[in-house]
Amino acid sequence: MSENLRERGSARSQRPTSDAFKKFIAANWEPRSTELPSQRESAPYAARRRAAIAETFPNERLVIPAGGLKVRSNDTDYRFRPHSAFAHLTGLGTDREPEAVLVIEPDGEAVLYFHPRASRDSDEFYADARYGELWVGARPSLEEVEAETGITCRHISEFPDALAKDVGPADEAGAVQLRIVRGADAQINALVDEVRSTAGVTTTDTSADDLLTEALSELRLVKDDWEIAEMRSAIAATITGFEDVVRSLPRAIGHPRGERVIEGAFGARAREEGNGLGYDTIAASGANACTLHWIRNDGEVGKDDLLLLDAGVEVDSLYTADITRTLPVSGQFSSAQRQVYQAVLDAADAAFAVVRPGVKFRDVHAAAMEVIAARLDEWGLLPVSAAESLSEEGGFHRRWMVHGTSHHLGIDVHDCAQARREMYLDAQLQPGMIFTIEPGLYFRAEDLSVPVEFRGIGVRIEDDVLVTEDGYENLTAALPRTPDAVEEWMASLRK
Repeated sequence: MSENLRERGSARSQRPTSDAFKKFIAANWEPRSTELPSQRESAPYAARRRAAIAETFPNERLVIPAGGLKVRSNDTDYRFRPHSAFAHLTGLGTDREPEAVLVIEPDGEAVLYFHPRASRDSDEFYADARYGELWVGARPSLEEVEAETGITCRHISEFPDALAKDVGPADEAGAVQLRIVRGADAQINALVDEVRSTAGVTTTDTSADDLLTEALSELRLVKDDWEIAEMRSAIAATITGFEDVVRSLPRAIGHPRGERVIEGAFGARAREEGNGLGYDTIAASGANACTLHWIRNDGEVGKDDLLLLDAGVEVDSLYTADITRTLPVSGQFSSAQRQVYQAVLDAADAAFAVVRPGVKFRDVHAAAMEVIAARLDEWGLLPVSAAESLSEEGGFHRRWMVHGTSHHLGIDVHDCAQARREMYLDAQLQPGMIFTIEPGLYFRAEDLSVPVEFRGIGVRIEDDVLVTEDGYENLTAALPRTPDAVEEWMASLRK
């Protein structure tokens, strides 16, 4: 884009520029408080995570960007969410801190570079729409963030020189090697590549960077006590959001976009009690429930429909719940709806039954699939026996459930996604792991292979599970699961 076009973005407004104005706006402000904030509860846990990753890559400089603000349209940005690895290693959440970079030095010391607030006699104070205090509020100082996190803090302007210090080829004595979480911030990626090139590190292979991303993802596979507590908070808020949705159903039924009524009810709770949504809410009524990632949510809600609600509140720490319940809009399941629902519930219960330390992650899915295949076989829907369908050469039952039964959950809704297969799917369960159990059956309205009464029914039941020393805890057990309990719960909320 030419400079002239960039300048036109500010053509709609004018900033005062006179020296008299600058002097006037800088004066007569109450002094800033010198009291520093308390250290965050997350700080000691984040310190242990930093120590663990430094031990994994000794004597290297690790670069973990928060990421930058992303333009939504013209000169407006999306609400900022830091990269998950940055949040995990600093203990910061919400919208902190755009364009910051965490660096773990070869000796293990951590330094956080970010853009602190400017003084009130600076142009930034009133004229910078991205960082100015009059535009976005007062940003924290270096000292305040140091007090919160226990991490040494420096101005982002010092980052380029610090990044380049002692970097050189691997075969050069005393040379420092760089690793970066790529994909978080394109500008920081480019700067790292420039530093490597200038220092004679000419390789274009980014596998070393990929190993850092992989290790940071695997670091989150087992949650610590602070993370588990955050998950409990996210789940509690999400359950309240589900209650709000049930109360909104009468208005949703008569609305031309009833699914949006439901989405809005849950979204309001997510913003009231958390940072927002952990992911786009699926509020799928009727046949829309058979589209696995239905997030358009622009359909009507029929009084005889099932509503598949897949939603999660993300709390300020960025940890999110992920819960699905399939609810009869009328408050009562029809016989066909109950039949499908019970099959899915049985599959979920079978998956729960195998959860304990030492069991492979993949076995949770296998247990659910045995029940799904058996029910479909009983209903005469499979072209082969359930046993044949469950074989590698079969898979016919997956026509009606193509997704997996479980995924790790935490600071991302699909957490630890960059972990190695042997650390995820093929790994043994360990105490502290949190994942979902979410079987489903989806009979699309146009599916001629199923009975008419099943067509247009989509059911998923999803719970969040903590592996304990001797088994599991269903963290979402407070939200009813059995068909009778769901009906009673819905009736109680409509009184």
